[in-house]
Amino acid sequence: MPVSQQEATMTQTTAIQQGRERLADKSAIRPFHVSVPEAELTELRRRIKATKWPERETVTDQTQGVQLATTQALARYWATDYDWRKVEAKLNALPNFITEIDGLDIHFIHVRSKHENALPLIVTHGWPGSIIEQLKIIGPLTDPTAHGGKSEDAFDVVIPSMPGYGFSGKPTSTGWGPERIARAWDVLMKRLGYTSYVAQGGDWGAVIVDLMGVQAPKGLLAIHTNMPGIFPADIDGAAFSGTPAPSGLSADEKLAYDRLQFVYQKGIAYGFQMGLRPQTLYGIADSPVGLAAYFLDHDARSYELISRVFQGQAEGLTRDDILDNITITWLTNTAISGARLYWEWFGKGYFNAKGVSIPVAVSVFPDELYPAPRSWTEQAYSKLVYYKRHEKGGHFAAWEQPQLLSEDVRAGFRSLRL
Repeated sequence: MPVSQQEATMTQTTAIQQGRERLADKSAIRPFHVSVPEAELTELRRRIKATKWPERETVTDQTQGVQLATTQALARYWATDYDWRKVEAKLNALPNFITEIDGLDIHFIHVRSKHENALPLIVTHGWPGSIIEQLKIIGPLTDPTAHGGKSEDAFDVVIPSMPGYGFSGKPTSTGWGPERIARAWDVLMKRLGYTSYVAQGGDWGAVIVDLMGVQAPKGLLAIHTNMPGIFPADIDGAAFSGTPAPSGLSADEKLAYDRLQFVYQKGIAYGFQMGLRPQTLYGIADSPVGLAAYFLDHDARSYELISRVFQGQAEGLTRDDILDNITITWLTNTAISGARLYWEWFGKGYFNAKGVSIPVAVSVFPDELYPAPRSWTEQAYSKLVYYKRHEKGGHFAAWEQPQLLSEDVRAGFRSLRL
């Protein structure tokens, strides 16, 4: 029988409605609960105990890489005393969600402050990181009155897992670089109902917030970074090439130049490996101890900070802090998917000035890859609203010095509150 015009219209209307429902389903914000089967934890411990160890290094320091004694101390604790269920309970005590953005599931923690007029804040982790890095700043930022602050400095805090990291989805095609992540974070904040917000990041998070500042989407009021991209292009290029420092630099600029040159020459072998050949790193997906050693081997100062806790010392980080972060990567099998972020951005510049056009707050920690001089910071960020140098702290500031970073975030954004 021929289809009437009315029936055809009804069919078309139904198809449109179904399409809208599918789109709504994709943009839905779904609750998320962390639950790792016990069999996976048993297998993890088995693999740690079955590690095939190399001989010790032939030097007395860490110049050949992560030392055998450090790695074996980590492995002993990981296999016998470490309890994943503690951090799992800590994560599940927080509001966790997943939503699809640009075809990919994005996991995030979203903690609303009890205080009125809290400023929405999205915080981005780095590598070899995860949401574990930011857990300690949630309380000070959402509930400042309980941590020495004032109610008017409160934030609603959103902490997403970057694509390919932790509980977020793994990209199945190219294109998920930091520019796309920056755009996705704006979508996420607006999907949560925030018409204005601020952003914070270190490591990859610093690159992402810089790019958010370049993109300057409507509603993004300002960014805060603890690894500011401040080097002029010629200075960055000279440091990469290994040439002596240019003449005429101030003492602070010379120190930053020398430290950056060290990073390029001896500090980021992992970055070149992941930037050029991430798929080759099957060993860190297959061996938990291989993954742990690879994650420990960040820059020299971070390695010293992390390794000393397995030698009976502690300042800012604990053994559980470090293993929580490694274990979340192992259990989600995201070592390689996370590594591909370096491939996506290789050669495009991590530490250089990028042309951020919105207000910026900066924290400088002495054991960061480089201590950003105020002179270059002011050149890089034309709307610098806050700059603070600290006497202690390193690359993983939110993780290691949560109080200092939280105080800076409060102070840095204070003048921008509506």
